[in-house]
Amino acid sequence: MARILLKDLCKTYGQTEAVRGIDLNIAHNEFVALVGPSGCGKTTTLHMIAGLEDISSGEIFIGDRLINDVPPKERDIAMVFQNYALYPHMTVAQNMSFGLRLRRFSNKEIVQRVNHAAEILNIGDLLQRRPKQLSGGQRQRVAMGRAIVRNPEAFLFDEPLSNLDAKLRVQMRTEIKKIHRRVRTTVIYVTHDQVEAMTLADRIVVMNQGIIEQVGPPQEMYEAPKTRFVAGFIGSPAMNFLPCRIVKRGAALGIRLSGDITLDLSTAQSNRFRSYIDKDMVFGVRPEHITERRPHNSENQLDFGCTVEVLEPMGMDTMVFMDIDGVEVTARAAPRSVSNPGETMTFTIDMNNIHLIDPATDKVV
Repeated sequence: MARILLKDLCKTYGQTEAVRGIDLNIAHNEFVALVGPSGCGKTTTLHMIAGLEDISSGEIFIGDRLINDVPPKERDIAMVFQNYALYPHMTVAQNMSFGLRLRRFSNKEIVQRVNHAAEILNIGDLLQRRPKQLSGGQRQRVAMGRAIVRNPEAFLFDEPLSNLDAKLRVQMRTEIKKIHRRVRTTVIYVTHDQVEAMTLADRIVVMNQGIIEQVGPPQEMYEAPKTRFVAGFIGSPAMNFLPCRIVKRGAALGIRLSGDITLDLSTAQSNRFRSYIDKDMVFGVRPEHITERRPHNSENQLDFGCTVEVLEPMGMDTMVFMDIDGVEVTARAAPRSVSNPGETMTFTIDMNNIHLIDPATDKVV
């Protein structure tokens, strides 16, 4: 297995820049997820690594080998697609062994590799079935098995769970994570689903309009986003964003969200944001950091009142929607604590988990 290195990688289609000079170093045996909205360049990047797309400029290394001009079949990588790409007239065993037979592996080696992969994937009893006799999840396991038997330098996953229903997607996420623990190899996983990226990857690469916005471990991306795009893309439900102004509050500072709501900042936050006094900024806070009124178990927790607009019961939680100065804001509250729509409810906001964004740069300050 090997690391994968991208240097100033670009891809253009005529005048359109699909990928704009990205740099990325993926370590040996690391699981990295490329995530972002449609058109952000994540799939194009994956296809350039696989050799399915020509590179406009830049370099790709697998290990110490420059592979820009290496044919796909000689790059020693295996891809798993969202549409499975199984041969309908072949059995599961024949589908899994097809690539090995083309490479003229011995029958003994083929049987050993297929049986080993089937054991890992728990599909040993399916080897003599054909694809039409399998469920969606089983077909995806077969597609993964076809990749595993090759023992490649890296696995490339191109939105492999997109065609599965919600429950099966959750199950397959767990399976993929288990498989990676057993078959330690370098993985690049493309998805538009940030939950998949958060739950699967060692590191997440958030892409937007052909560039990399941020790279980091899932928890770091959640707790310390560097841009408004990352802050809004990572986390579900999405982060709340409200226009605000930093104002003086005696010796300290506050964040004014509306004529009725000004939130005091701690001494440390006041010192940090002092250069932004009287400037128009954007206030960011996740719904889980606005709750029903609770005891203040740590410093920098504040209460404020607001009228409840809409409730969405989720079972374990209830999503509460309110209006603050014309902006819809979402809170996450305990089901039995919420007020009825049209009534005023007191909320507790955890100011330790707020983000202040400069609208001129869209960067978190």
